[in-house]
Amino acid sequence: MNDSGFLALKGLPPLRARGRVLRPALWGGAVAALALLCYSVVTSGMNGDLRYVLACLRSAKGGGFSASDTFVHRPFFYRWFVAGLDSLTFGSTTTREMIIRIAAVLLCVATGLALRAALARRLPPRDATLTAAVVTLALAFAPKIDFLQPEWAATLLSVLAVAAALGIERPWPAATVAAVPLGLAVMMKYSTAATALMALLLLFAVDRMRAVRLGLVTGVSSVVLFGISLLAGSRELQWAKDMPKINQGALTRKGLDPSFLLDKSASFLVDRAYLSPVVALLPAALLLLLSRQQDRRRRAELAALAVLIVLVCVAAVAVQGNWFGYHAASLPVGAAALWGLAVAAWYRAHGRPPLFFTAVTAVYAAFVPFAAQAPHAVQGVAAGWAAVLVAFLAATADLVSARGSATVEPARPGRFAAAAVALSAVVGVFCLAAAIWPGSPQLMNAGHVVYGNSDFDARSDQTARESAELDRQIPRGAPVLYLAFGDVAYFVGHPTPCRYPVPTFLQRTKFLPDVNKLPSYKENLRCVTEDPAPYAVLQRSWFQLGNVDKTLAATIEAAYDCPPLTGNSRTPVVCRLR
Repeated sequence: MNDSGFLALKGLPPLRARGRVLRPALWGGAVAALALLCYSVVTSGMNGDLRYVLACLRSAKGGGFSASDTFVHRPFFYRWFVAGLDSLTFGSTTTREMIIRIAAVLLCVATGLALRAALARRLPPRDATLTAAVVTLALAFAPKIDFLQPEWAATLLSVLAVAAALGIERPWPAATVAAVPLGLAVMMKYSTAATALMALLLLFAVDRMRAVRLGLVTGVSSVVLFGISLLAGSRELQWAKDMPKINQGALTRKGLDPSFLLDKSASFLVDRAYLSPVVALLPAALLLLLSRQQDRRRRAELAALAVLIVLVCVAAVAVQGNWFGYHAASLPVGAAALWGLAVAAWYRAHGRPPLFFTAVTAVYAAFVPFAAQAPHAVQGVAAGWAAVLVAFLAATADLVSARGSATVEPARPGRFAAAAVALSAVVGVFCLAAAIWPGSPQLMNAGHVVYGNSDFDARSDQTARESAELDRQIPRGAPVLYLAFGDVAYFVGHPTPCRYPVPTFLQRTKFLPDVNKLPSYKENLRCVTEDPAPYAVLQRSWFQLGNVDKTLAATIEAAYDCPPLTGNSRTPVVCRLR
């Protein structure tokens, strides 16, 4: 493939760079991105799932367990990834969360630079810069519910793998190097093998043989990495077997219902577009990109690959059965890459960005922070798909308006072109950063906002206050048995003498009675029956003694003296060993 070809950009006429127009535009976008990144580091904090992982790792470490031997409902390499980030931290909870976010953003920047270097071998420099920049920002500005989740980490590693596969000149060394991050992407959660497959499909669109080589070597690297995790973690195989069995929504428990899957997928994609508006622009960006491809067969092939990548992403969500938004954390990053490629291709062909498409991007970026206050008519699944259609029509309008226009750069780009490019760069940044604002959604259900970032922060502040009160009731450094969810353990911060700091296996008997037959359940139970901690923290709204296994509930009540239920059952309490 020659230097002017990449994906659907293959076959574009090589055009002379418009430095006087692009330079101020790029500077404007860079300044906006830097300011928003600083804002996100200071204000965004961590999501509840990451706090759960951190709480488990920290409290178990205080009880003498390493990340290798602590159950956090996540595989070995992800546990050590988070533990590594946490090892950099110090100070208050707010300071520690800021340090973790800064470290993660720096990882995004390093990955983006590697991607830019790889793309520069196949794209004009500014096209490579724009594409790598939007991928970097899509990772760095990921919604709070996505940020640092296993799917997010797998996406970061997959981008790094693609960069290595394309950036290293010799094919087999490229595959060997790229197979390490891609194998680690698989190890982030096992279901994240779908993220690695999406990366391979993307690479296949660029260089088929490199994709085949990388797929073969990644199969080997994944097996080797899994073997390392089994050797290093005393219970890794046991947990790998037991973890899927505590998921009440998994297809292995519910079975296959095609009509349900179709309806749920349509709803899920709308929810994902509310969290990350660039997802709603994906079909439109694909249309603009394919319009620059002259070969009809190649257009069909690329369109089919794009559809297949989305289907793989949705399939990974459906298999897990919970339909959590972060399970598709890779989708916005892929959509952002497509957006960058489409805008770059359009500018190279027409000397200006796609104006209608850019306008719709701006509208969606402005809408998301106020989605919760939007009228009912502009929420919901139908409204979400209508937004996708509007973006597609806008891209069509750009195609119609550009029909027959010259593809040769004008000698002196006008002020209008310069302003349009600058505006397009800034609009792209704000679209990718839409998820960080206080009013932006964090949890969606069928196109309706359940709660936003500010709501989550208010709940976190309340949990922190309640946990501080619990901490005052427990002697400094005293071990605790947590019968509470991760955010309570996170803010209480006491060590635990249990390798199951949050009793997920015990709590799941509320939904799945057969969980009590699992080896991990029996081991978790021994935290209550064998030398239990002198104090326990009980969160009745999550660990309902009246609903869990009756023998388990009787064992806990016999071991601990807990305050009677009064007032708000959501408020956690301190129990003392009898």
